[in-house]
Amino acid sequence: MTNIHHTAVVSEKARLGSNVTVGPYCVIGDNVELGDDVELVAQIFIDGHTKIGNTTKIFPFASIGTPPQDLKYKGEISRLEIGENNIIREHVTMNPGTDGGGLLTKVGNNCLFMVATHVAHDCLIGNHVIMANNATLAGHVEIDDWAILGGLSAVHQFVRIGRHAIVGGVTGVRDDVIPYGSVVGDQGKLAGLNLVGLKRRGFDRQTIHDLRRAFRLLFANEGTMAERISDVAELYGNNEPVMDIVNFIQEDSSRAICQPRGESGE
Repeated sequence: MTNIHHTAVVSEKARLGSNVTVGPYCVIGDNVELGDDVELVAQIFIDGHTKIGNTTKIFPFASIGTPPQDLKYKGEISRLEIGENNIIREHVTMNPGTDGGGLLTKVGNNCLFMVATHVAHDCLIGNHVIMANNATLAGHVEIDDWAILGGLSAVHQFVRIGRHAIVGGVTGVRDDVIPYGSVVGDQGKLAGLNLVGLKRRGFDRQTIHDLRRAFRLLFANEGTMAERISDVAELYGNNEPVMDIVNFIQEDSSRAICQPRGESGE
């Protein structure tokens, strides 16, 4: 059974799962697929080749699946896939992919998108991600599991943000953020590790201790980054979170790694 308000406009071609609620004045396009128990509160526009997973709830004035804000986009068929049990609050916007980015924007499960957040074309977002009010992603951004973006933060295109990382409010992120990292400042700089998040998520004391020591070694002034990575891998090769950071730094990327603020404040 579905519960569709009489003022809603739902295409006959759209596919709706069981127990879907479509509130007043919602508009759902031809190629939209809603999973079981999805709830659209009211006045929501969903279009494009968009798939929304089970038990996701969307609040008023969200615009989901409209064409990418990319001048290179020429109307090619692309997709937006949103996972299960997400909360998408008022005025959130999410766009599908483009030909230059794999034709897919993808959001995982159990994420929270607060008021007026924006997920641009070709972004790949993991599970349990939180974007606070007015946080925005440019195209091709990758965000791993459990990352948090503070209010009014903005992430440059092609940036990667590692798992369990946190970005402070009103922070511009131009470079890749290591897993477990904490980035703050108008021109985002690495301020250390997300220690509060690590403790809240049950990381044991020894793991956190090793992460802190590895962080200091990785961003020390002595030697090259390659040498420091090699030393950390040798010392902490059995520590999975430390190796998450090592592997992240070694992966190919078009962006540099976000660095700590220097002694001069630069």
